[in-house]
Amino acid sequence: MNNNLKIYNMNVLTIIKYLFYISNILLLVFYLYPGSIFGCLIYSDCKTQPQLTRDFLVSSNHVYVFFIISLLGFLAYIKKKSVAWILLYLLFISIFLELAHLFIPNRGFEIKDLAGNFIGVVISFLIFLIFKLRKKK
Repeated sequence: MNNNLKIYNMNVLTIIKYLFYISNILLLVFYLYPGSIFGCLIYSDCKTQPQLTRDFLVSSNHVYVFFIISLLGFLAYIKKKSVAWILLYLLFISIFLELAHLFIPNRGFEIKDLAGNFIGVVISFLIFLIFKLRKKK
């Protein structure tokens, strides 16, 4: 029975890793597209970005996206050293992608978007740490 549980956990971990990889590819596509892919599909207007919820001080869409991608990354690479690298990667990619908007037509760099990226990463990291600490006890 114990071997079956290990195999099951390895399969779940593999699926989470693939979801993390796929979500990163999608993030690059949506971030680097000159306009809004969802705006093109939903509103037939590539300049309009749909909002899931209203923005408060930061971009809520960015918080949601980076929260999900970060949580997938932390779960996929749950080992202590790997989590530190994933955290650095996520912070780097959020800065890089937002700065790329300076050069992409119909896109613009916004501090509130960058802050939303960071907040999404930090919230998922804190939740990950809380669950990891609870698991030890």
